[in-house]
Amino acid sequence: MRRIGKYLSIICFFYLFESCKISDEKEKDFEVHSVQRDTTLEAYSNADFYLPTSTTGDIVKHNYYTLSYSEAHEQAEWVAYELKKEQLSYTNHRRPYFIEDPEVESGSANWKNYIRSGYDRGHLCPAGDRRFSKAAFNETFYTSNISPQKNDFNAGIWNRLEQKTRYWARKYDGLYVVTGGVLSDDLDVIGKEDVAVPVYFYKILIDKSRGEYKAIAFLMPHEESDKALNNFVVSIDIIEKMTGIDFFPNLPDAIENQLERKADYKGWSF
Repeated sequence: MRRIGKYLSIICFFYLFESCKISDEKEKDFEVHSVQRDTTLEAYSNADFYLPTSTTGDIVKHNYYTLSYSEAHEQAEWVAYELKKEQLSYTNHRRPYFIEDPEVESGSANWKNYIRSGYDRGHLCPAGDRRFSKAAFNETFYTSNISPQKNDFNAGIWNRLEQKTRYWARKYDGLYVVTGGVLSDDLDVIGKEDVAVPVYFYKILIDKSRGEYKAIAFLMPHEESDKALNNFVVSIDIIEKMTGIDFFPNLPDAIENQLERKADYKGWSF
């Protein structure tokens, strides 16, 4: 009996030893996986520094852009994101269906509001800025990222500005972009959910690739135009007064004030 007890003790010892060894290996595996990060997304956290204020308090952070949603107007008051040189791509992804944004607590407008409205579902963060991955491209098809736009505006002057933004992102090795419609309480609406139709759209760009801050702002009437882009350059101060949004609140006041009072196309595009 003593010999049997001795053997049982030895067997138990080895069983416990191996169990601890396996458990320890699993713990090591967990630690290794837990520190692995999605480096594709790391850059986007840095863009938080450039986020504007929200007049609604409904800020939604997606993987590839951030927005402030206005339930009263059923669209974003602004969409902000970083557009880096290495993200520029001509990959053609299959266009998905527009879907409601699952992160908007009040619920973003249904895409059916646009049917037979006479307006395009105009992207704020363009799908063309997010071709570098299928996931990033698909994310631009949330209805929180669209606004009613006339086709001749959407496919015309607004599209020219989007293409020029990509050109500058390549030239300056990256930009921070903030864009949206100017929202107010007296706008025309479409659909059963009363999606507001902006009279003006804006796009603001900021760059620090050459060691100092530069910024430029465009304010465009929602209409067809053959004018050159420089005709639509305004100071950021003007857009702030129209929207009630503070666009770069995290910058030092001296830098913010200097950037926001300028309207200099030549100084930007050197």
